[in-house]
Amino acid sequence: MTQNTTRRDFLRRTGLGLGGALLTGALPGLAPPVHAAEYVDPLALKDPHFPGKAKAVIWLHMNGAPSTLDLFDYKPELIRLAGQEVPTSFLKGLKTSTQGGVGTLLATKRTWKQHGESGAWFSDLLPNLARHADDIAFIKSSVTVGATHNISILKLNTGDVVPGRPSLGAWITYALGSMNPDLPTYVVLSSGGRGLEGGSVNYSSGFLPAVFQGIPFRSGDSPILNLDRPKTVNVAQQRHNLDLLKALNQHHAGRYPEDTELEARLRSYELAYRMETTAPEAVDLSRESEATKALYGVGAKETDAFGANLLRARRLVERGVRFVHVVSGDSEGGIRDWDAHQDIEKNHASQAKAVDQPIAGLLSDLKALGLLESTLVVWTSEFGRTSYGQSGTGRDHNPWGYTQWLAGAGAKAGFTYGETDEIGLQIADKDKAVDTYDLHATVLWAMGLDHLKTIYINKGRSERPTVVWGKVVKELLTV
Repeated sequence: MTQNTTRRDFLRRTGLGLGGALLTGALPGLAPPVHAAEYVDPLALKDPHFPGKAKAVIWLHMNGAPSTLDLFDYKPELIRLAGQEVPTSFLKGLKTSTQGGVGTLLATKRTWKQHGESGAWFSDLLPNLARHADDIAFIKSSVTVGATHNISILKLNTGDVVPGRPSLGAWITYALGSMNPDLPTYVVLSSGGRGLEGGSVNYSSGFLPAVFQGIPFRSGDSPILNLDRPKTVNVAQQRHNLDLLKALNQHHAGRYPEDTELEARLRSYELAYRMETTAPEAVDLSRESEATKALYGVGAKETDAFGANLLRARRLVERGVRFVHVVSGDSEGGIRDWDAHQDIEKNHASQAKAVDQPIAGLLSDLKALGLLESTLVVWTSEFGRTSYGQSGTGRDHNPWGYTQWLAGAGAKAGFTYGETDEIGLQIADKDKAVDTYDLHATVLWAMGLDHLKTIYINKGRSERPTVVWGKVVKELLTV
C-alpha cells in the first residue's frame, strides 16, 4: 500500500470490503501486527519533578466574574466615599478603560465580619464559606489582561488570549498521567447559564496530543451521553467491533504518527468501553447518604445544580480523576452568571446563594474524608469588578485587582497574600501582582511540577504552561 492510499481504498482494491475485514481476527496477516513494546501509553502514570502535596485539582470557575468587593475585600474607605467621583490618585497607572467608562464610587451594601483565627473578612453573602476562613489562602492581588469575558476566560484557562494553547488541566494530565485508566483524567462540569465564553477552547489540549483534552459531562442524573451499550449488541460483538476498529486505525496511525486526533479517538473508544461499568458508579449520587447530599445542598432548589456538580467532583477525584473543572451557572431569578452590570444586589444574592453552601460542603466533605490533604481547591474568575458603579446599580469589569483563593493540599491555610488599594480598584503593591501565569505556576508547584521544566516540543519549539512568564508564589504554599 502506498503512503497516500486511504483505508477505504485499501479495502476496496483488495476486495475485502467490510465483510472481508471482519475476518482479520481469524486470518493472521490481514491486519498489521501490534507489538505492545512499541506502544507508549501517553496517559501512563508519571513521576512529578518533586513530591507535591496535591494529587488532584478541583478548579471552581465563578463564571461572569463576581465582585470580590462584595464578598471578600472589605473596604471602609469605599463606603465612606460612595457617590463621589473616583479620586484621580486611584486612577493613576491605568492603561485601559472599562466598557462603561469610569462612574461614581459604589459602596457595598453587605454586612461584614471577620472570621476564624485568621480574621479573614467575609460579607454576609457567604455565611457557610466563612466558616472555612482558616482553610483558605487568599490571593487579594490578582490581575489579568483584557476586560472582556471571552479573552480573559481563555487567558485564565490556557494562559493566552488567543485559542490554540493547552489548558492548565491538559498540561497537568500530560505531565502526570492518569491515576485511574477507567475514567477520564480531566473532566468539565457546568451548571448551565452562559457557560464558558469560547467553549471547548478553554479545556482543549491545544498543541498537546488530543488525548489530554477535557471531557465535558452534562448536569443531571445522566451526565455522560451514549454511555450504555445498545441493547441489540452483546458484549462479545462490541469487543470484536472495537478490536477491528483498533486494528484498522492503528494501521492508519502507523503511517501518520503525528495524527494525535486519531490516537485520541482510539483511546476514547476503549475508555468508553471501560466506563460502561465504572463511570455510572462514579457519578451516581444516589450512592451518597442523605446527610452528604444535604451538606452540598443537593435537592434544595437554589443549590441543587451546583451542589450536585461539586459532589460529583468529589466522587471523581476520590476515584483518581486528576483535574475537575467546575463552572458556575444558572441561579434563581433567571440569573445566568455573576456578570452584574446592573442590580448587583439581586445578581450576587442569587449567585452567592447557589454556590456558598455547596463550596463549604465540598471543603467539609473533603476534610472529613482525608481528601483535602491531596486535593487542591481553587476559586477563580476571569477578572473582578470595579469599585465605581455602572448603570447606577452594577459594577463594570476589573482586571487590575481582585481576589481568588486556594484551599487544601499545599495551600497555606488562614493566609492572605497581597491587597488592593483603599477603594479596591487596583492592587496596592505591584511586586505582589499575581497574574494568570503566576496562578498556574503556583498550582503546578503544589502538584510537584516546576512550570519551567514542564516542557513539550511543538514544531521544534520548547513550550511550557506559562508561555515565557510566570512565577511560583511560594508564600501561598506549604510545599
